[in-house]
Amino acid sequence: MVSELVRQPVQKKIIVCAMIERVKFDEHAIQVSLKDGREVWAPLVWYPRLWNATPEQRDKYEISGSRYGIHWPDIDEDISVRSLLAIE
Repeated sequence: MVSELVRQPVQKKIIVCAMIERVKFDEHAIQVSLKDGREVWAPLVWYPRLWNATPEQRDKYEISGSRYGIHWPDIDEDISVRSLLAIE
């Protein structure tokens, strides 16, 4: 119980600072730049819809208003900052 109380504010702090600024791709990975300067890379194979999408479909994304998530309407994919940082 105490460890949950101590851990929760830390997670909130990480998320508050982890707002998405930019999204880029190479042929094997997604790169998400965060407003606090961090760069997060993840292999596309972790996200089968992105892996199977065309480059044009990958480039057609929307950053949520809160800047904590990315949505690809053409392939119905959503990724959150929490999942990229393995907090979930």
